[in-house]
Amino acid sequence: MISRRDFVSQAAGLALSSIGAAQLLARVPSTTAITVYKSASCGCCGKWVDYVRANGFAPSVHDDENMDAIKDDMGVPKAVRSCHTAVVGKYIVEGHVPVEDIRRLLQDRPAVAGIAAPGMPQSGPGMAVPGAPVEPYEVLAFSTDGHTAVFARH
Repeated sequence: MISRRDFVSQAAGLALSSIGAAQLLARVPSTTAITVYKSASCGCCGKWVDYVRANGFAPSVHDDENMDAIKDDMGVPKAVRSCHTAVVGKYIVEGHVPVEDIRRLLQDRPAVAGIAAPGMPQSGPGMAVPGAPVEPYEVLAFSTDGHTAVFARH
Protein backbone atom coordinates (compact mmCIF):
# COMPACT_ATOMS: atom_id res chain seq x y z
CA MET A 1 0.00 0.00 0.00
CA ILE A 2 1.28 3.45 -0.91
CA SER A 3 1.27 6.20 1.70
CA ARG A 4 -0.65 9.39 1.12
CA ARG A 5 2.63 11.37 1.20
CA ASP A 6 4.20 9.13 -1.51
CA PHE A 7 1.03 9.34 -3.63
CA VAL A 8 0.93 13.16 -3.45
CA SER A 9 4.66 13.35 -4.20
CA GLN A 10 4.35 11.08 -7.25
CA ALA A 11 1.27 12.93 -8.52
CA ALA A 12 3.05 16.29 -8.18
CA GLY A 13 6.08 14.91 -10.05
CA LEU A 14 3.86 13.62 -12.84
CA ALA A 15 2.10 16.98 -13.13
CA LEU A 16 5.40 18.85 -13.27
CA SER A 17 6.81 16.50 -15.90
CA SER A 18 3.64 16.98 -17.97
CA ILE A 19 4.08 20.74 -17.81
CA GLY A 20 7.72 20.36 -18.84
CA ALA A 21 6.72 18.14 -21.79
CA ALA A 22 4.08 20.67 -22.89
CA GLN A 23 6.65 23.48 -22.78
CA LEU A 24 9.10 21.36 -24.76
CA LEU A 25 6.47 20.57 -27.39
CA ALA A 26 5.59 24.25 -27.68
CA ARG A 27 9.23 24.96 -28.65
CA VAL A 28 9.37 22.26 -31.33
CA PRO A 29 8.58 23.91 -34.66
CA SER A 30 5.67 22.56 -36.59
CA THR A 31 6.18 21.31 -40.12
CA THR A 32 7.59 24.11 -42.25
CA ALA A 33 5.99 24.80 -45.63
CA ILE A 34 8.35 24.92 -48.61
CA THR A 35 7.36 25.44 -52.25
CA VAL A 36 9.52 23.60 -54.77
CA TYR A 37 9.72 24.30 -58.51
CA LYS A 38 11.33 21.52 -60.55
CA SER A 39 11.25 19.66 -63.81
CA ALA A 40 8.95 16.63 -63.81
CA SER A 41 11.69 14.54 -65.40
CA CYS A 42 14.44 15.33 -62.86
CA GLY A 43 14.99 12.35 -60.57
CA CYS A 44 17.47 14.07 -58.26
CA CYS A 45 14.97 16.88 -57.64
CA GLY A 46 12.39 14.31 -56.60
CA LYS A 47 14.92 12.77 -54.20
CA TRP A 48 15.61 16.20 -52.68
CA VAL A 49 11.85 16.73 -52.19
CA ASP A 50 11.67 13.35 -50.41
CA TYR A 51 14.69 14.37 -48.30
CA VAL A 52 13.16 17.67 -47.13
CA ARG A 53 9.83 15.94 -46.44
CA ALA A 54 11.61 13.30 -44.33
CA ASN A 55 13.29 16.10 -42.38
CA GLY A 56 10.23 18.00 -41.21
CA PHE A 57 9.30 20.19 -44.17
CA ALA A 58 5.99 20.14 -46.02
CA PRO A 59 6.82 20.55 -49.70
CA SER A 60 4.31 21.82 -52.22
CA VAL A 61 5.74 20.73 -55.58
CA HIS A 62 5.21 22.48 -58.92
CA ASP A 63 6.54 20.69 -62.00
CA ASP A 64 7.56 23.15 -64.69
CA GLU A 65 9.81 22.69 -67.69
CA ASN A 66 10.66 26.39 -67.99
CA MET A 67 12.86 26.64 -64.92
CA ASP A 68 14.96 29.49 -66.33
CA ALA A 69 11.87 31.72 -66.46
CA ILE A 70 11.01 30.88 -62.84
CA LYS A 71 14.58 31.62 -61.73
CA ASP A 72 14.60 34.85 -63.75
CA ASP A 73 11.30 35.96 -62.14
CA MET A 74 12.66 35.23 -58.66
CA GLY A 75 15.97 36.97 -59.31
CA VAL A 76 18.20 33.93 -58.90
CA PRO A 77 21.64 34.94 -60.25
CA LYS A 78 22.89 32.70 -63.07
CA ALA A 79 26.13 31.93 -61.18
CA VAL A 80 24.30 30.15 -58.32
CA ARG A 81 21.66 28.25 -60.28
CA SER A 82 21.00 24.55 -59.95
CA CYS A 83 18.27 22.19 -61.10
CA HIS A 84 15.40 23.15 -58.76
CA THR A 85 14.31 26.25 -56.89
CA ALA A 86 12.40 26.40 -53.62
CA VAL A 87 10.85 29.16 -51.56
CA VAL A 88 10.63 28.91 -47.78
CA GLY A 89 9.45 31.89 -45.79
CA LYS A 90 10.82 34.92 -47.61
CA TYR A 91 13.90 33.07 -48.88
CA ILE A 92 14.92 31.28 -52.07
CA VAL A 93 16.63 27.92 -51.71
CA GLU A 94 18.43 26.96 -54.90
CA GLY A 95 19.49 23.38 -55.53
CA HIS A 96 20.60 20.56 -53.26
CA VAL A 97 20.89 22.53 -50.02
CA PRO A 98 20.97 20.49 -46.78
CA VAL A 99 18.07 21.01 -44.36
CA GLU A 100 20.38 22.14 -41.56
CA ASP A 101 21.34 25.12 -43.73
CA ILE A 102 17.68 25.89 -44.45
CA ARG A 103 16.89 25.75 -40.73
CA ARG A 104 19.82 28.06 -39.96
CA LEU A 105 18.63 30.47 -42.67
CA LEU A 106 15.14 30.58 -41.12
CA GLN A 107 16.51 30.97 -37.60
CA ASP A 108 19.20 33.60 -38.31
CA ARG A 109 17.18 35.55 -40.91
CA PRO A 110 20.17 37.14 -42.69
CA ALA A 111 19.65 40.03 -45.13
CA VAL A 112 20.00 37.87 -48.27
CA ALA A 113 17.68 36.72 -51.04
CA GLY A 114 18.51 33.10 -50.38
CA ILE A 115 21.03 30.28 -50.27
CA ALA A 116 22.24 28.00 -53.03
CA ALA A 117 24.24 24.86 -53.70
CA PRO A 118 25.35 25.93 -57.21
CA GLY A 119 25.49 23.34 -59.95
CA MET A 120 24.71 19.84 -58.83
CA PRO A 121 27.16 18.90 -56.06
CA GLN A 122 27.61 15.15 -56.11
CA SER A 123 27.57 14.90 -52.29
CA GLY A 124 24.46 17.05 -51.82
CA PRO A 125 21.18 15.65 -50.53
CA GLY A 126 19.31 13.96 -53.36
CA MET A 127 22.54 13.60 -55.35
CA ALA A 128 24.73 11.42 -53.14
CA VAL A 129 25.28 7.84 -54.22
CA PRO A 130 25.78 5.36 -51.36
CA GLY A 131 29.40 4.21 -51.24
CA ALA A 132 30.65 7.02 -53.49
CA PRO A 133 33.41 9.25 -52.12
CA VAL A 134 32.21 12.42 -50.43
CA GLU A 135 33.10 15.52 -52.42
CA PRO A 136 33.21 18.78 -50.47
CA TYR A 137 30.96 21.61 -51.61
CA GLU A 138 29.79 25.02 -50.46
CA VAL A 139 26.39 26.53 -49.91
CA LEU A 140 26.38 30.21 -50.81
CA ALA A 141 24.23 33.04 -49.52
CA PHE A 142 23.26 35.33 -52.39
CA SER A 143 21.57 38.60 -53.20
CA THR A 144 19.57 39.20 -56.37
CA ASP A 145 22.32 41.50 -57.66
CA GLY A 146 24.72 38.55 -57.76
CA HIS A 147 26.77 39.10 -54.61
CA THR A 148 27.61 35.85 -52.82
CA ALA A 149 29.24 34.74 -49.60
CA VAL A 150 29.95 31.30 -48.21
CA PHE A 151 27.06 30.27 -45.95
CA ALA A 152 28.23 26.72 -45.15
CA ARG A 153 30.82 24.13 -46.17
CA HIS A 154 30.03 20.45 -46.44
